[in-house]
Amino acid sequence: MGTSVQVTPLCGVYNENPLSYLISIDGFNFLVDCGWNDHFDPSLLQPLSRVASTIDAVLLSHPDTLHLGALPYAMKQLGLSAPVYATEPVFRLGLLTMYDHYLSRKQVSEFDLFTLDDIDSTFQNVTRLTYSQNHHFSGKGEGIVISPHVAGHLLGGTIWKISKDGEDVIYAVDFNHRKEKHLNGTVLESFVRPAVLITDAYNALNNQLPTKQRERGFIDAIKKTVEAGGNVLIPVDTAGRVLELVLILEESPLNCPIYFLTYVASSTIDYVKSFLEWMSDNIAKSFEHTRDNAFLLKHVSLLINKSDLDNAPAGPKVVLASMASLEGGFAHDIFVEWATDTKNLILFTERGQFATLARMLQADPPPKAVKVTMSKRIPLVGEELLAYEEEQNRIKKEEAMKASIIKEEELKVVHASDNVGDPMVIDASNTQTSQEAVSHGGRYRDVLIDGFVPPPNCAAPMFPFYENASEWDDFGEVINPDDYVIKDDDMDQGALPFVSNMDGKLDEGPASLILDMKPSKVVSTELTVQVKCSLIYMDFEGRADSRAIKSILAHVAPLKLVLVRGSAEATEHLKQHCLKNVCPQVYAPQIEETIDVTSDLCAYKVQLSEKLMSNVLFKKLGDHEIAWIDAEVGETENGMLSLLPLSTSAPPHKSVLVGDLKLADFKQFLSSKGVQVEFAGGALRCGEYVTLRKAGDASQKGGLSGTQQIVLEGPLCEDYYKIRDYLYSQFYLL
Repeated sequence: MGTSVQVTPLCGVYNENPLSYLISIDGFNFLVDCGWNDHFDPSLLQPLSRVASTIDAVLLSHPDTLHLGALPYAMKQLGLSAPVYATEPVFRLGLLTMYDHYLSRKQVSEFDLFTLDDIDSTFQNVTRLTYSQNHHFSGKGEGIVISPHVAGHLLGGTIWKISKDGEDVIYAVDFNHRKEKHLNGTVLESFVRPAVLITDAYNALNNQLPTKQRERGFIDAIKKTVEAGGNVLIPVDTAGRVLELVLILEESPLNCPIYFLTYVASSTIDYVKSFLEWMSDNIAKSFEHTRDNAFLLKHVSLLINKSDLDNAPAGPKVVLASMASLEGGFAHDIFVEWATDTKNLILFTERGQFATLARMLQADPPPKAVKVTMSKRIPLVGEELLAYEEEQNRIKKEEAMKASIIKEEELKVVHASDNVGDPMVIDASNTQTSQEAVSHGGRYRDVLIDGFVPPPNCAAPMFPFYENASEWDDFGEVINPDDYVIKDDDMDQGALPFVSNMDGKLDEGPASLILDMKPSKVVSTELTVQVKCSLIYMDFEGRADSRAIKSILAHVAPLKLVLVRGSAEATEHLKQHCLKNVCPQVYAPQIEETIDVTSDLCAYKVQLSEKLMSNVLFKKLGDHEIAWIDAEVGETENGMLSLLPLSTSAPPHKSVLVGDLKLADFKQFLSSKGVQVEFAGGALRCGEYVTLRKAGDASQKGGLSGTQQIVLEGPLCEDYYKIRDYLYSQFYLL
């Protein structure tokens, strides 16, 4: 049998919950994504808690909470300790996303599920990979190779390819085939006939308007509101789809100020400026030729504190504020202030998470009344402050007492193990000698508070001294290499929250929140808000729509397909479509249901004999070398299968053309050669007489392959032979 593959959903199937899936490859367990929602509901993580200790590696696909939000909590509370793999933007922007969510929660509640230190320690375990970079596992994962590829949804967003013994498992959720202002489209179509494809059904029922039309409608809606004297609130994520919206607004300046407001807005844009190589070809080429950075913003102002917005000049304004769900963050507070004015507009660019205020407003538009909770943190005063200080003093005394007892016990153990006759040791049991453990800067030091009587055999009175014995060999002191390892400078800088420039300076607002240790409490009030403002939803989620999903899946034509996140209706719709048009084995498992998607093909390891290899001529194809081999199967002395040269002459075989021709690419190639070419009825009309088209379907139901043909039609003339030669040049002939 082939490589053993099992898939177990832990969260996010038959609904729109966060994504988290367990993929086992020959017993090596991958946790692919570790998402959480904006409610931070621990009950969603119960399936993960049952398998966290068995996970060998974690793969992150996108830098938002739906894909990595639960990672700090899982590392701290659930026993997850596996290494984490992600692209550089997912690492950096994911870190900032978690900072923003923590501070937003901490300002309005006694949030204690994780801390900033937990976030930092979690992301220190991340190994960063570039697109198409292969990472080889060893030990338990020997033979497994992972590589990230462009997803096109968020900056650094990843399609994960997991390979072993020639079989590929592709994890592709939240991909986008469209090329946008700051991102290229996905490369999912470049994978053909993988053993297993895992994808989502989130957009299986939705179709989108053309990009230009959506952008024009977006700007027109904002202009209409601003010209009428109203404000526009756009609830956004921290560092994901907001980048595309920022560029749209930057390229379409309005007659009003535009603000991007999150706790980490400055840090986000500063990091994004350095990620141009991860963005669209247009941005990279523009920077290469003109040195213009698309994210050197001229019309969008960055804010990190709501007081800055409150102090802004009066008049219409556009504000992009986190969080998109309206469950917290600056967007929640601004919504409460602006919702009662009929001139204002709340412009949603993505569907709200399930059971959030944003989702409720989208499902039942205004006018209506909604109940919201307004919370804020205020300093303690008067009797509350005195009671708090007394409690803290009591806790400190108890901790100091416990530490003193522990230190005394350690000293007794040390003295008991020392040589009594050693003049360097003081008799700690002598009643005239008293030692006390005193805390200093977080460390404990021995302090002599009385005189002491040295033992009779002591050469001279000495203060307590304990020598740390070091090992020595013939070459000197034996050192521990770990003591001299230089830590990753980038990680040190990344561990500083809210870096507003690349020199490590802290943003003043968020830094003050971290450093402010004044006793405080959270005060909450229930409000009923009369929502009278306008509300519009426009799809800027950056995901492939229903038509594109079906077309891409048909092209990829996996041997087995696993459907995950999406509503029950969308999942069932896509499943039935794929059973008819993509492949006969389509799975849609439930939570904690393990499905075996092991390949039905048999894979054997064979040894190529030296005699055979000496007569083989390889041709390079991409990252591989290929050759046609005629051989006999034999067996080596140790019982391994081996390919040996034929004992008789090799039989003739038909010519084999190796490659994948795309008509659009071939059209550009012919144009570069001076051939007049155009699409006509799904075929290429080359010159005046020759037509080239594809016949058959390489992705027929049943997993049939090799049925697609390229047909070249026309009279036998000079143009025909020239086009044929150009066509052959796109393939390798074996």
